Amino acid sequence: MELRATPGERFLNLGGVVHGGWALTMLDSAMGLAAATTLDEGGFAPTYETSVKFLRPIPANIGEMRVIGTVISRGRSLVALDGRIESLDNRIFAHGTSTCVVPR
Repeated sequence: MELRATPGERFLNLGGVVHGGWALTMLDSAMGLAAATTLDEGGFAPTYETSVKFLRPIPANIGEMRVIGTVISRGRSLVALDGRIESLDNRIFAHGTSTCVVPR
């Protein structure tokens, strides 16, 4: 699942770069949507845990970015996911993993 997002100035932290919370939210969204592709129509798999590694600061003027969520594994009760945020010239800024719970 690939999303496109452009962080605005309202997401800057005190250091003048995009706040990590923006990156976490974008990754959670992309990975959650990827998990949803494994479910029956109308299904929902809430996030159990998410982890993010911030690899480099996201500058205020970065422009549009790719946010990619990929299913690693889908079992009966859990979906394991991988995610990343990268610039359009393929520089990676954040990497995440997530686990979503599949309700019975």
